[in-house]
Amino acid sequence: MLGMIVLVLLSWLLLRFTIKQPLSVLGYRPAGPRLQQFAIALLLGILVSSAVHWTESLVTMSNWKLNPEYSWADFLIASWWNFKSVWFEELLFRGALLVLMIHGLGVRWGIVLSSMAFGMYHWFTDGVFGNIPIMLIVFITTFIMGLVWAYAYAKTGSMALAAGSHLGWNGASSILFSDGPNGEQLFVQVTGISYMPLAGIPSLIFFVASNAALPLILFFWIKYNIAMQSKPNEQAVSP
Repeated sequence: MLGMIVLVLLSWLLLRFTIKQPLSVLGYRPAGPRLQQFAIALLLGILVSSAVHWTESLVTMSNWKLNPEYSWADFLIASWWNFKSVWFEELLFRGALLVLMIHGLGVRWGIVLSSMAFGMYHWFTDGVFGNIPIMLIVFITTFIMGLVWAYAYAKTGSMALAAGSHLGWNGASSILFSDGPNGEQLFVQVTGISYMPLAGIPSLIFFVASNAALPLILFFWIKYNIAMQSKPNEQAVSP
């Protein structure tokens, strides 16, 4: 929590003393439309993540069952962890630095550079630094997601869509399907004699395809719906 407070303060200072913009340039106003965008994107992230895990269970012939030992305390702890991690990443990669890069380098380069930083950041958070093939795969998937989330800011002048879909994706994976550092959560995977784990090329294809699902859906939603309805924050996206 302290890290987020410090990051917000640094963001305010950077925006105030470089491009003379208030913190609201990150796009939390007007509150009503931004909350609506956040809620829809949150639901989209949850649905796509759930569909990916359900598809994986069909492919591998496994099942999910409710965790009989799951408690509200487990839910709250995992939810708080996801909230902090998502907002830290959003403030860091789709916050003041993205705004500054867009102003200094233009929209295209601002989006690309912030997405490259987002991809390289996951080498360390995912613990894959040093394993070149895995580093490449992780970079490509997170770079693509970073591109769409930065594009969302450029088109709407707000972090709402990126933060909502990011939280929905991570939250569903971690809290619903126990796919994260928080241990067994609401559902746990059950494998039987017919279980066929993904490995090799099929595993790689599924990993890339599943991680491309949310950015593709979000991109077309922004391009053909949200961007037409929301007037971009001109100060935020102007080179």
